[in-house]
Amino acid sequence: MDSQLLVIILIDGLVYASYLFMVSVGLTVICGVQKILNVTHGALYAFGAYLTATLLIVYFEAGWPQFGAFFVMLVSAIFLGIVLGVIIERGLLKHLYHEDEHIVVLATFAAFLVLEDVLLLIWGTDAYIAAEPLMLLGQTDIAELPFDNYSLSMVLLSAVVCVILWYGLRRTTFGKMLLAVIYDRELSQAMGINVTKVFLLTFIVGSFLGALGGAYQAPAISVQPGIGVEVIVLAFAVVVIGGMGSIPGALIGSLVVGIARAAAVHMEPVLELFVIYMIMAFVLIVRPQGLFAPAKPRKI
Repeated sequence: MDSQLLVIILIDGLVYASYLFMVSVGLTVICGVQKILNVTHGALYAFGAYLTATLLIVYFEAGWPQFGAFFVMLVSAIFLGIVLGVIIERGLLKHLYHEDEHIVVLATFAAFLVLEDVLLLIWGTDAYIAAEPLMLLGQTDIAELPFDNYSLSMVLLSAVVCVILWYGLRRTTFGKMLLAVIYDRELSQAMGINVTKVFLLTFIVGSFLGALGGAYQAPAISVQPGIGVEVIVLAFAVVVIGGMGSIPGALIGSLVVGIARAAAVHMEPVLELFVIYMIMAFVLIVRPQGLFAPAKPRKI
């Protein structure tokens, strides 16, 4: 393998891993706290991409300052995280926390299908392209190869999200309450922690991260029906590999999937999806709970 191909694989893999981490870390945060596998996460990504693409088209047609587009992305993700997060958590999930986990998965899958139809009702079947932010940041030459700075900025954004989540969990009062709820929900409630509020805020944060992944990815893709299905499958693969409820697991899982996919795309394109599911199957055989699954508390 020549050095240029190795650089391409590493950078493409890192960029793809950053995009996957952005989505899957929201999924794993919800899973770790609320012990649910939230299939609607794919719809949140799709809503983030669609709303952002639509607003960016309007924004640039109005001739407003170009770099304000990044603020539009952030506002779109915050808006969707709050609105859809509250609707899904308060309208559906709060009634299912004491149900079997299989029922919860089926319920969120049903909600995902409903949200996919809502997307079609609002935006139809046309593709939306808003590539202006992609061109704003220019390009950088690495090993005599051009890479667009927008894609590289996804790596920086994911790193910032990772640091904020780590700090939030380990250094803030809410983070410590969150860890207590993860460890023992009933005991936390008995000690005065408002578990209902913790669940709602956690779901809003996870929903925001899913929508942010879609919002930031929108200028780099053609926003069209089906993108939510694709991303939720890949996010599940990342969570399974890294371990449900583990932020370091989501990071490592994203890197493994991203680099493996990039290597397959550049060396053997027909194996692009196969290699991801092969890694997932291998991890499930060797370590079914995932590579970095948090230890389960033992109750006596």
